[in-house]
Amino acid sequence: MATAGTTSPYRRIAAGIARVVELWALAGGGLLLAVVLVTAWSMTGNILFDQPVTGDFEIVEVCVAVAVFAFLPYCQLTGANVSADIFTQGAGPRWIAAFAVLASLVALGFAALLFWRMALGMQDYREYEELTMVYQFPIWIAFVPILVSLALLVLSAAVTLVDACMGRPHRTMQGGGE
Repeated sequence: MATAGTTSPYRRIAAGIARVVELWALAGGGLLLAVVLVTAWSMTGNILFDQPVTGDFEIVEVCVAVAVFAFLPYCQLTGANVSADIFTQGAGPRWIAAFAVLASLVALGFAALLFWRMALGMQDYREYEELTMVYQFPIWIAFVPILVSLALLVLSAAVTLVDACMGRPHRTMQGGGE
């Protein structure tokens, strides 16, 4: 057991994961901001000069997909996923704790399944060399940050599972993820 003034190795690891997840989500937000700027630039160019950004739909498609996946670990770690409170509003603390464990376990399994299937999907796109139509961008490259997101989602779900088993609430991400 940790003494006063020290933290357990688990809590240090969990805090490190939380920090990486937070930074990754911020990068996803930056990517969405870039999408907004490209879209605004394209619309302005189209309206004023009849010259939209060529292939803007490809940029939006790839970047939004990557950004959405970047937010998943953060949502898992902070408990910001969609939930059906109708099932827990009349439940006692023990049932709510049991539901938290079950939800984290399902999230961990689903994240691992998604990681596995997306990794296989990336291999297929690499093997068949599928490209986007306008920029001839290899589609498999977009899978790399998505797989990083899914790996972080697996880690986040593992942290929330351990926390739920220990009776800890979701992290707020303020104060270093504690």
